[in-house]
Amino acid sequence: MTAPDLQSGDEAVRLPANRLLRDLKSAEVGLQPREAQRRLAVYGPNELPRTHEHTFLKNLVRQVTHPLALLLWLAAVLAWLARTPALSAAIIGVIVINAVVAMLQEHQAASAVAALAHYLPPRARVLRAGRIESVLATQVVPGDVLALGEGDRVCADARLISGDVQVDLSTLTGESAPVVRTAEAVPGDVHARLIDAHDAVFSGSTCTSGRAHAVVFATGAHTELGRVAILAQHGATGQSPLEREVRRVAWLIAGVAIAIGLLFLPLGLLAGLSLIDAAVFAVGLLVANVPEGLLPTITLALAVGVRSLARAGAVVKRLSAVETLGSTSVVCTDKTGTLTENRMQVSGIWRGGRMLAPTDMPLALAQVAATCNDLETSADPMERALIEAAGARGVTPTEAVAVFPFDPARKRMSVVARLDGRPTVLAKGAPETVLPLCTSWDDGTARSPLTSADRARVGAAVDELAESGLRVLALAIGDRASVPRTAAAAEAQLCLLGLVALLDPPRPEVAAAVAACHAAGMTVHVITGDNGRTAAEIARRVGVRVIRTVNGPDVDAMSDAALDHLLAQPGEVVFARSTPEAKMRIAESLQHRGAVVAMTGDGVNDAPALHRADIGIAMGRSGTDVARESATMVLTDDNFATIVKAVCEGRRAYENLRKFILYIFAHAVPEVVPFALFALSAGAFPLPLTVLQILAIDLGTETLPALALGRERAEPDLMQRRPRPRAERLINARLLRRAWLVMGAVSAALALTLFFAVLLVGGWQPGAATGAGTTLHHTWQQATSTTFAAIVACQVGTAFAARTERSSLLSIGVFTNRMLLAGIAFELTFAAALLYVPVLQRLFGTAAPPWWAIVLLIPCPLVVWGIDEFYRAVSRARVAHPRRNPSGPSPWHESTGAEPSLPKDGDRPMSAR
Repeated sequence: MTAPDLQSGDEAVRLPANRLLRDLKSAEVGLQPREAQRRLAVYGPNELPRTHEHTFLKNLVRQVTHPLALLLWLAAVLAWLARTPALSAAIIGVIVINAVVAMLQEHQAASAVAALAHYLPPRARVLRAGRIESVLATQVVPGDVLALGEGDRVCADARLISGDVQVDLSTLTGESAPVVRTAEAVPGDVHARLIDAHDAVFSGSTCTSGRAHAVVFATGAHTELGRVAILAQHGATGQSPLEREVRRVAWLIAGVAIAIGLLFLPLGLLAGLSLIDAAVFAVGLLVANVPEGLLPTITLALAVGVRSLARAGAVVKRLSAVETLGSTSVVCTDKTGTLTENRMQVSGIWRGGRMLAPTDMPLALAQVAATCNDLETSADPMERALIEAAGARGVTPTEAVAVFPFDPARKRMSVVARLDGRPTVLAKGAPETVLPLCTSWDDGTARSPLTSADRARVGAAVDELAESGLRVLALAIGDRASVPRTAAAAEAQLCLLGLVALLDPPRPEVAAAVAACHAAGMTVHVITGDNGRTAAEIARRVGVRVIRTVNGPDVDAMSDAALDHLLAQPGEVVFARSTPEAKMRIAESLQHRGAVVAMTGDGVNDAPALHRADIGIAMGRSGTDVARESATMVLTDDNFATIVKAVCEGRRAYENLRKFILYIFAHAVPEVVPFALFALSAGAFPLPLTVLQILAIDLGTETLPALALGRERAEPDLMQRRPRPRAERLINARLLRRAWLVMGAVSAALALTLFFAVLLVGGWQPGAATGAGTTLHHTWQQATSTTFAAIVACQVGTAFAARTERSSLLSIGVFTNRMLLAGIAFELTFAAALLYVPVLQRLFGTAAPPWWAIVLLIPCPLVVWGIDEFYRAVSRARVAHPRRNPSGPSPWHESTGAEPSLPKDGDRPMSAR
């Protein structure tokens, strides 16, 4: 918690040390033990907040009251009313299984906070009454003085009152290199953000070198890490596009089913049925309109996508995320550890006006790189990169006889080693601090005096390298007669050997992955806590079409409208020095514009944005536990290219969802039309289909072929299509037109034709009784069985037709989906069992159809498929030769039902291509 007399962390960090100690009622010797205990009781333990507590019962209730679950409950009740308790129990079993699977996919917010807790050390060293004590980190309170050293993890937000340290803040800022924090005053040091203050250290960060004392001004929820924890919990993830659409469709189906059932109840009475028979008639219509197999089919199909992604290196923690990936239109990626390898590497050497490859590093410069370091007490990745580069030249460190460590005020360090028997000063540091100490330089041929013109050349080289996003160090050497006693004596009259440029290198596979994202119509923005020039250079190297670089404070100062306008421009943006709040605002702005946002990241600071995005993608190897728990998908190989594979899999899963929904909806027409014909004829025509036969179709014959459609391979041009707009409906007018007016109508016509043919051949006439005990009852059973068999036969043709939306079936291969062939074989076997096995005949009220009716069933699949093939051919022709209608829909609109939300590549300015 924050001490009561400190208004904010920013205010606290600007106060002089004595003022801060006074306001916190503390001292340089720390708190008295009794005072520390009192403050612990007042402020509470130093631990992260947990606000989301989902009980098992609450989660269970939420899962079993989902709209599709409610539809299944309705189907179970209807099955019970139809006197089939075994079928009712089976449907309830499906509800329970789906609820358990869904519950196992959740608990992300609570897990994320639990992972955040791992970033707090179990114990901390604090000054209590002038003595250093080791106390539990949860017992640290405002006013405590922390004793920090190399390797220590900071447990609270604090301000340095003595000493200086290098701190790794990458988990909070995304900055790839440690930063220096010092208790010494830095002239002109004014920061808009607390995280940038020169003397502040933060909970969850790690000291990589140095020693210091720091007074705590914030603990628990009031720390920067605590703020991230709260954002991660309250930045609630919205429903995925699929979840929203399935919920909408479920309520629509339920409403239509109930409305039709209630509408036809009085029609049944008008047809001369008793009230009980009319109620059973209405139940039959409800059953015909409720797709009982829809929820398990969607769940199992998405589970197939999850398994495919896992094999490709992506672990998905929520089933619906598979579809979300397919609709992703914008990828917001972190830089450090995502686009780059998260390690420093020497990328070039500047010497005497020429750039050299690291492998051509001069031996004298390599000696400085190998020896001038403090790796015994430092984990600085830049120093390790220098040693690795020197080692590649065969140069190993020489033992130092004197060390003048890095000083934030000097911005350099130097060591003295004996080379060729003489004391030699080896120095490195920021060019602006090393260059003024040099009186000569190595111009590439010999050592010569450093003139004003030479200094200008060096300065220009520094600027050019820095503009390229590289970190630049100047390396120098100096011969001495004796070992210098002070840094000032050592670092004088040096010879400049050259400049070393370092970079966190891009991953080699990222450029191809970014290109694939562009080909798929996706935009790639870079959001990082790192330096803007560095991030922009890395982004350009991997192919991001950078049109602008915006720093975090500028984003914070933008209004929502200004941010929306920026993101509406064609091209891609690099957001540097971004805060967790800024990342969330960017995601929300993109979502406001209709984009489906995938956010990648690996640090603690990424957790809120990962949780807020439509799909958060964390790195499995280099990522933190917090990022992995907050994300929806984890890349086990840390490979940005895996995102492209995941998007392809998501698109394939979505297209396959549409295919089996088309397949299921096509059968609603031949199931409903018989009931409508019975009612409209006022009972003159008997019911062509029974309730149990409808259930046998919905839960028996159509399930396996529908699941097989979910295993269709990706079409060749899938990753060259534009992303689906967020507003696009899973079930649109084209799908319903094709399902109901083409395949459904043809199937209903064929089924009713065969139904009446069997009745008429058996001697039936309009109005003749067909009930139990009548002479025509067996004929009626044969006729309804023929209707059932005809619908099953038409399902075969529907299954083959549904395999492609526009392409010809021959173009993808008739027999390429072996699971579909197996599903059709099961479907035909199951239907034959219902028609010919005596026990099932009695249960479902069926009878063996006449042999000639079986013969007429054979062409039914070909008729359904052939008419739909002709319909798709006409649609392809319309897309290939659209009529000129400036105000009419585009081919995209006709195929998907919505206009694309992203600009075409031709709409981008030349500078952005």
